[in-house]
Amino acid sequence: MNESTASEIIAMAWCDKTSFDVIRETTGLSEKEVILLMRKTLKPSSFRLWRKRVSGRTRKHTKKYVNQS
Repeated sequence: MNESTASEIIAMAWCDKTSFDVIRETTGLSEKEVILLMRKTLKPSSFRLWRKRVSGRTRKHTKKYVNQS
């Protein structure tokens, strides 16, 4: 994976409106793979901040978000 592709994936992962399902459709990476990429690329404090934000968001998981509508 080149640097620009990784940057695009990181930007999608940071975006609150982009679900892991959309990231998978666009890039082929699973949620676990995105988490690993974020862990390897971000500083530890940035990774923890991102995980804290993502963990409480139903929108990051399309199935959970659709069921709550």
